[in-house]
Amino acid sequence: MYETNSATQKRHLRDVLKNINKEGGALLATNFYNYETLKGVLLAARELKSPVILQLTRSSIEYMGLRPAVALARAASQDYEVETWIHLDHGDSYELVQKCLDAGFDSVMIDASEKSFVENITVTSQVVKLAAQYGAQVEAELGYVAKLGQSKEKTGFTQPEEAKLFVDETGVDSLAVAIGSAHGFYTEEPKLDIALLAKIHAATTANLVLHGGSGIPHPVLREAIQNGISKINLATEIKNIFTRTLQQCLQKTEEIDLRKSFPPAIAAVTSLVKEKLEVVKPAKL
Repeated sequence: MYETNSATQKRHLRDVLKNINKEGGALLATNFYNYETLKGVLLAARELKSPVILQLTRSSIEYMGLRPAVALARAASQDYEVETWIHLDHGDSYELVQKCLDAGFDSVMIDASEKSFVENITVTSQVVKLAAQYGAQVEAELGYVAKLGQSKEKTGFTQPEEAKLFVDETGVDSLAVAIGSAHGFYTEEPKLDIALLAKIHAATTANLVLHGGSGIPHPVLREAIQNGISKINLATEIKNIFTRTLQQCLQKTEEIDLRKSFPPAIAAVTSLVKEKLEVVKPAKL
């Protein structure tokens, strides 16, 4: 099940997430920002014969352009023979979700987690109905997972009873839960509430998602997977290792040919993603 399929034999992401967690693993969801970071991810996935989710945020879409970004991801996935799904990460409006679905996204996230519980249900339900017309998977978020620039001191963990009600009311496929992770760099080692995660997993049928995967120790990631996480997001570490490696290379040379400057940074991304894929793959493989 874990080995990649041809791009023409795409499986539904909802089912893949459900099955892979039953096998003791999770899918890695990697953000990409240009051709080079995309290539780094796909080289790693091809080497390990691992499927991977390719994520785009509003900022990345505005930077690359919606259609060029999708076309790039589709073509590169075929060239590298990796099974991928294109996912909208942290979609902040119904309008953006619809544009992404029209562009061919396999999965979308609507993030109304900063709204009231009732508003979150209302907005998410609307997106679930829309996505059903496209056969796309929908992810939502419940609780407080600090975004870039937001306080990591504030708490607002997802509660099992609310998670059950939210999933039952919206029909959402995947749910990003707040159990102690945060976006961006951690100032100290994050402490995930694994016991709470296990209760959420027992209370709901939705696939559970861990945002803020960058910087979480590998044993903790494995423990989270064992207690219900089927999708782990990786973004900050990709940006960081690509940029830092490129900076170091440029400081050591007068080379102006980007085709010679970028490969070390691409290789650094590949090494990082390979390491993460080894962590999240099903334990029995």
